Amino acid sequence: MLRVPALVVVSLLATTVAAQPAPEGAPASDPATPATPPSEPGEGPAPAAPSLPAPPPFVLGAFVESFWQWNFNRPANGVSNYLAFDNRHNAFTLSNLGLDLQWDAADVVGRVALQVGHTPSTYYASEPRAEGAGGANESSAELWKYVQQANAGYRFHLGARALLVQAGIFLSPIGPESMVVHDNWHWSRSNLFFGLPFYHTGARATLALTEAWSLSLAAYNGWNSVVDNNGRKSLAVQGTYAPSSALSVGLLYFAGVERPRGAPEGDAFRHLVDAHVTYHATSQIGVMAEANAGYEPTELGASAWGAGALSVRFALHPLLALAARGDLLYERVPARDDVRASALFFPSTWVSSATATLDFHPAEHISFRLEYRHDQADAPIYFRGALASPATPDARSQDTLTLGATAWL
Repeated sequence: MLRVPALVVVSLLATTVAAQPAPEGAPASDPATPATPPSEPGEGPAPAAPSLPAPPPFVLGAFVESFWQWNFNRPANGVSNYLAFDNRHNAFTLSNLGLDLQWDAADVVGRVALQVGHTPSTYYASEPRAEGAGGANESSAELWKYVQQANAGYRFHLGARALLVQAGIFLSPIGPESMVVHDNWHWSRSNLFFGLPFYHTGARATLALTEAWSLSLAAYNGWNSVVDNNGRKSLAVQGTYAPSSALSVGLLYFAGVERPRGAPEGDAFRHLVDAHVTYHATSQIGVMAEANAGYEPTELGASAWGAGALSVRFALHPLLALAARGDLLYERVPARDDVRASALFFPSTWVSSATATLDFHPAEHISFRLEYRHDQADAPIYFRGALASPATPDARSQDTLTLGATAWL
């Protein structure tokens, strides 16, 4: 939930493809796992590992994403509302451009991913604003939006296992979808991805229990916040199981006070549980599923939600794939004495979408995608035609056709 993919640039780029990591939540070797576990006491020397080229200590990645979209509602303000980052009607749009530098040398691990374009402003739209003073600057989305993630860490060896401790800005571990289009099966993201947090700031520790199992424990400032909005920290624990490149399973619990100081809902403690699985049944067929639920008792009553998404991908040809996705998110918003709690996700009791995406990839590092998507809600949260007010939604549904192109290294 970067999931993105400078130093003698020519030599780095030559090895980038082989070293490029999978997105968070996708099957890949865990960075907390040592390359060659030492032998246990009494076992004698460990067998010699096959002679393989050592991975480069530095890896540079880059990507560019652009699209054109037609919204069949033909909104006068040009906005395809609540479509995450592909939200402009009838306009050629540079969605995002990113540079991603990673290093792993002598057990020191780091990552800096920078971004610029249309996407970052939506990515940081929920970032809290912190006032400045005579000796301190203010903090807001404008300050941070060019940073997708930035963190540093160290790998501690614990016998045959390793513990990776990191701190900084991370992509959210919630769900299997990525911030980077080419790591996803679709051009657009599901309503679950858009409604739930994109990033967290804090510290986390990841322990490789076995080659397939890992466990992470993290403390963050909260949801979509570089600077904390209430002074209370959030905790997350996640277990992942990835026995092979064909299967990846994740289970996460996230809890904390997320409302800002002085909110009418009070210091409500929010609980979230997320489970997702990605399974490649064959080289031609893949399935991705996510289920998510949460509960937040407030002074106005209990907020709660449940959501799910299911995607199926078919490789029609080595250069062509077809993917289909459906999702639904339902939220209960409490009220008391005519005071209604703020919705956590959308200004609608439920939202859903159905998406079909054709992916043409004529070369290894480029993808052209044609996507049709239908969105539906039980309240008017989308725009249609001439508007009484450019900022007032008036439609309960919208249909979009998007043509996108992305290239990466």
